[in-house]
Amino acid sequence: MIYGPAYILGNTMAVSDKTQSREKTIVMTGVIGIVANVLLASFKALVGLAVHSTAMVLDAVNNFSDVLSSVVTIIGTKLASRKPDKKHPLGHGRIEYLAQMIIAALILYAGITALWESVKKIIEPVEAEHTAISLAVIAVSIVVKIVLGLFVKKQGKKAKSDLLISSGTDALFDAILSTAVLISAVILLLLHFNIEAYVSIIISVFILKAGIEIIIEAVDDMLGHRVEKEYTVKVRESVLTFPEVHGAYDIVLHNYGPDRYLGSLHIEVDDIFTADKIDALTRNITAKVYMDTGVVLTAVGIYSCNSTNEKIMKMRNEITEIVVDHQHILQIHGFYVDEEKKRITFDVVMDFEEDDREGLVQHIIGDVKKLFPEYEVIVAIDNDISD
Repeated sequence: MIYGPAYILGNTMAVSDKTQSREKTIVMTGVIGIVANVLLASFKALVGLAVHSTAMVLDAVNNFSDVLSSVVTIIGTKLASRKPDKKHPLGHGRIEYLAQMIIAALILYAGITALWESVKKIIEPVEAEHTAISLAVIAVSIVVKIVLGLFVKKQGKKAKSDLLISSGTDALFDAILSTAVLISAVILLLLHFNIEAYVSIIISVFILKAGIEIIIEAVDDMLGHRVEKEYTVKVRESVLTFPEVHGAYDIVLHNYGPDRYLGSLHIEVDDIFTADKIDALTRNITAKVYMDTGVVLTAVGIYSCNSTNEKIMKMRNEITEIVVDHQHILQIHGFYVDEEKKRITFDVVMDFEEDDREGLVQHIIGDVKKLFPEYEVIVAIDNDISD
């Protein structure tokens, strides 16, 4: 099957529709979060002030911060969905990571504020006056937060949005915090023992922990980390559907926002392939990978495979056994023998545990030359960058 310009254009439109659907899902979920948190925060704040419950007021403040989180989520998603321009040719998708850090900052602010107020409450205690109404408000808020948190996380996973997942996680933490407030209120009513300030400190720690974890995740995304296995596996499977391709290696994917990848790879083909066949093949591979995975391949490199010489094919098997027997060697590929120049070349993938990489390569070269002393041996080192 040949994949032409119309084919690529059609799938570009399909991916665009998918992007719009994702944006719509995130915005809708954000609006639901705003409405739910405004209502909860208002009720909690009023009841908390009426019964002099610091923990409940702090819980309300945390709900107001969730409103801001939802606003940031919507704005961040809208900005990240803007079309590429001359200054940002690869799009604005990474804005979502910045928005995620803003949400984390809001969570940290809520946690620090809660911690400070809790300490003040221990130093200068104020007796809370809970009523059946205040307890009912807390109980309802717990149920609402659990439902909201699960819904937002589910939508976040569906849309592959770390922003929504973070917001959903924060909502579930709120449910835990509200449960702690409810327990402290029940203990006060039944045992006349006030542990509210100490519960508030525990609440603060949970909030701070959640904020720090979100920051670490956002920074990790911006720095660049190992791509999830599902992406590289899908790309490799798509490439290997072409019978002319004997292997796909050196898959490098760069993240430019959630579920937006640009990448490159090498394919291994027979040495009898001409330039025109290689050109057609690589174009078809690029189009099919885009269709199957949404990954844009910016480059497809070529490894030439000795396909007609049985002696060389036997050499390859012998050398492969020798090379992979070395510790910290994960793979050998790109094997080619130039009989005219008496040269053997191949790449090896090393894991990150090997400290003396050059030393290991020299050791491998020495082992190969013991078997084939008449050949020059050239070994390139590849990092273990993808599964």
